[in-house]
Amino acid sequence: MPRRSSFIVIVGHGPELEREEGAASVLRGLGATVRTLDLWDEPARCFQREDDEARAILVETPERPDLAASALRALRREPRLTGVPAIASVSVSQVARMDPASGFDDFVLSPYVPAELYARIRKAEWQKSEFATEERVKVGALVVDRSAHEACIDGRSVPLTAKEFALLSYLCEKRGKVVSREELLVKVWGSRYEGGPRTVDIHVRRLRSKLGVALPLVTLRGAGYKLEAPDQPITHAAELRRAMLA
Repeated sequence: MPRRSSFIVIVGHGPELEREEGAASVLRGLGATVRTLDLWDEPARCFQREDDEARAILVETPERPDLAASALRALRREPRLTGVPAIASVSVSQVARMDPASGFDDFVLSPYVPAELYARIRKAEWQKSEFATEERVKVGALVVDRSAHEACIDGRSVPLTAKEFALLSYLCEKRGKVVSREELLVKVWGSRYEGGPRTVDIHVRRLRSKLGVALPLVTLRGAGYKLEAPDQPITHAAELRRAMLA
């Protein structure tokens, strides 16, 4: 039975995808598994098995950032490509036309420097990855390091008070589960703390102010809070804003 495959999707003009200096050839030369897709092909064609997994997407239209954005929107309609990190290939002359709202996680200059191209892909994968160990939890761009008592977003340390860090750490520990204000008071502030649930709300508001959209925390009225798990994404920006302001 064929093994599950993990690969990088290269999307571009069909006749140019396999050129010697193109991303597909460069990445194969570095040992990566690559599958190519013409701009007008159905995105599902890059999957040979149901359990195949795309590591990253590179849209290769260096002179047309607008076309790259349109291609990415079409790719995102394939459920298996929805959360995959995406990079746009762009020429130096077109960098100024890259729209920050295009949906790409990063861009890389063409012609390529092989080491930079692969580094960009690895960086995008890291930013989108999720993991949890006894000492560290990664939630998208947010990393909570319990041993160092530090929270970072994209490698940048975010200053938190002791209670803010303890609250964040406990929410990460209970990720995907609803946690009541009463439970948070006991676990973070201690059973002898005489303050009320309002204390939790104030500290949650401070965490949201400092961490922004890197903290996928939802308020459930009358129930408490829930840090969204990878299989429970908030995919719409307006929905995320509503959740943060609730």
